[in-house]
Amino acid sequence: MEKRLLQWLLVLASLLCCTANNASLTVSPSSSQMFKGESVSLSCEDDSSAGWMPRRNTSTGNRTECQYWGESTGSSCNISAIIPLDSGVYWCESREGATSNPVNITVTDGPVILQSPVLPVMEGGDVTLLCKTKTPPSSLSAAFYKDGSLIRTEPAGHMTLHHVTRSDEGLYKCNINGSGLSPESWISVTEKPTTTHRPPVAYFMLRYAVPLLCALVLLVLLVLILKQCLQRKSKAAEEEDGGDDVTYIDVKTARNPQQPIRSSREDDPAVLYSTVRGREDVSYGQIFFKDTRSNRTRELLPEPEVVYSSLR
Repeated sequence: MEKRLLQWLLVLASLLCCTANNASLTVSPSSSQMFKGESVSLSCEDDSSAGWMPRRNTSTGNRTECQYWGESTGSSCNISAIIPLDSGVYWCESREGATSNPVNITVTDGPVILQSPVLPVMEGGDVTLLCKTKTPPSSLSAAFYKDGSLIRTEPAGHMTLHHVTRSDEGLYKCNINGSGLSPESWISVTEKPTTTHRPPVAYFMLRYAVPLLCALVLLVLLVLILKQCLQRKSKAAEEEDGGDDVTYIDVKTARNPQQPIRSSREDDPAVLYSTVRGREDVSYGQIFFKDTRSNRTRELLPEPEVVYSSLR
């Protein structure tokens, strides 16, 4: 029963901790496309101590850690000079295996990139796309495309989508005459929540109550494990202390005057032994019998019969 209870508490604690400790990946500079040779920083923002670290899937490796492709500093990973082989999917992962939102990063050796949001865009918000060249000037006239179709041409090189909806999701790219075409980037749009502001009670529950409950469950689990260990240790000590110590008790016996005294060992009175559990010292006592006919004291023969009596 106790073992099953411990298992349920462990599962509950894991679920609570995983629920309370969600991290998000941030990319600096915030862009889904980058030029070759740029410096990039990827950070896992989280309030807990779950050990979130950036991971990635690229053409050169799957689920690789930061030490194989960047410099790790706490929960961040820095790439001093990014290259096209670094293009892929990036995310945060905890020690328990929980994952955050994925981010697609494209690295190009070409002259033009499209700067677009790294994270999904909230439905109803505005999105600004910037068509940028590697060498100045970067604010040139650019044409913007969605899913291969021309949207419009902007003279300043940037385009804003107002009040986006799910229909605005798709692959976007841009082209600057005389410079070149950028790679494509996918822009996702998420549904707008029912309330724009988080209620105070819900915020408190998510921020404080859930982590406290998680800590309380872990504390109860630790107490139960400690209690079980102490019970086992106590039981083992009792089993080891199974030997009974013996205490010899003096017994005086009145001899029947009508019975003659014999020198045979079989006719001598018996000696009673009392066994007492838990005593380490042993006491010995001699038993003397008085002969009423001769009024003399005779010492009991050295090897009388023994009768054992156990006291519990």
